[in-house]
Amino acid sequence: MDDEFAKLIRRINPPRVIVDNGACGHATFIQVDSVNKHEILLEIVQVLSDLNLNVTKAYISSDAGWFMDVFYVTDNEGKKITDEETLGYIQKTLETKIYILNSMKSSASLIPSKDHTSTTIELTGNDRPGLLSELSAVLADMGCNVINAEIWTHNARAATVIHITDRSTGHAIEDPDRLSTIKELLFNVMKGDSDFKTPSARMFVSTSRETRTDRRLHQMLLADRDFERHNDKFSMELHVTVLDCRDRDYTVVTIRCLDRPKLLFDTVCCLTDMEYVVFHGTVITGRLEAYQEYYIRHVDGFPISSEAEQQRVMECLEAAIERRTTQGVELEVITEDRFGVLSEITRIIRENGLSIKRAEIRRNGGKAKDRFIVSDAMGNGVVDPKTMEMVQKEIGGFGEEEGCGVKVEGNNSSLLLSTKLPKEKHETRTSFSFGNLFKGRSFHNFNKLIKSCS
Repeated sequence: MDDEFAKLIRRINPPRVIVDNGACGHATFIQVDSVNKHEILLEIVQVLSDLNLNVTKAYISSDAGWFMDVFYVTDNEGKKITDEETLGYIQKTLETKIYILNSMKSSASLIPSKDHTSTTIELTGNDRPGLLSELSAVLADMGCNVINAEIWTHNARAATVIHITDRSTGHAIEDPDRLSTIKELLFNVMKGDSDFKTPSARMFVSTSRETRTDRRLHQMLLADRDFERHNDKFSMELHVTVLDCRDRDYTVVTIRCLDRPKLLFDTVCCLTDMEYVVFHGTVITGRLEAYQEYYIRHVDGFPISSEAEQQRVMECLEAAIERRTTQGVELEVITEDRFGVLSEITRIIRENGLSIKRAEIRRNGGKAKDRFIVSDAMGNGVVDPKTMEMVQKEIGGFGEEEGCGVKVEGNNSSLLLSTKLPKEKHETRTSFSFGNLFKGRSFHNFNKLIKSCS
């Protein structure tokens, strides 16, 4: 009866999406009205995040099984979205997403992908220098081609989602014996020299993708309890409060922090994965600071009832915001895609005493585009320019063709270098861009991790 009633409501009041450039002088206005469903707010915010739209203001309201969300968005230059094709795409994508979610009985995050052309590997464990270098070396040695990957680190923990194919076939790896060997080798790398006091490494292998990568990384680190502080360090620029609002039967969450891209997605994702529902909310961003206020209840309909749970929500929100705010030297590599290139690049980074704290690995149309945020070996905010020059020299030390530029920005200085990737069977052109700064440690012995499975 409940399902039939919901279908009747949807037929009487179908979802409506309005995208309008005339409603506001400085931003594009987006309004979404629909039957309310858990996770639908997150899916809407995910669409805006995937399009790299900046939410300058938002108003969220839901009551009696219906919701109305309003967003004011701009592009990366802080301007309205004026391209008609993009405006049409936003409207069509939101309408399609809401229609699919309202037609399903299950959670939106459980929609299986039909793309089984690659094998997905998920790993969590202790963060340490050289980790991505070791993982990519193992995969290359096992004949696995990395087509996409992302690694996040936070509070001494690391999580990575890697999509691989078989080098010889270009398809997903399905042989159970081979997968078992790969799994054992990677697990040993993630475990490293962990003692019994640290959380154990975790791993999952699948031939389908059910959740978007950034949400999955949030979920993995949340499950790994990266929100637990091991010291008294806290950010002076981040303030999260969780308070009772008993007169309205809600819990009120307020967040003040520096504004940045995808901030709204990260906070809504955290609350959703902790099984809280946002009934009302306000988001306002200034020139630098962002303010978010949410009135929430648990999915069971009750507000937070204990101080311990309030503290946990506060810590988890702080962790969700911090995961994407890694400070460090930003290194971007663009080159012709070829087997083993990721292993080569990460080896050079590691051998020069730098530690990778975040990475995005992309392969598309025969091109490799890899983005890293790295730290120096001492954990200082400023990376020695000589180290940067050495990285450039080793990456561009082979071959004779002129490469693209290497841009280094940080510590109030700027350096432009030329670079080339080493020859393998053919020469490739590579470009890099660096910006900002970070921390690091030294490399763990890679060979001893492999010997246990040899």
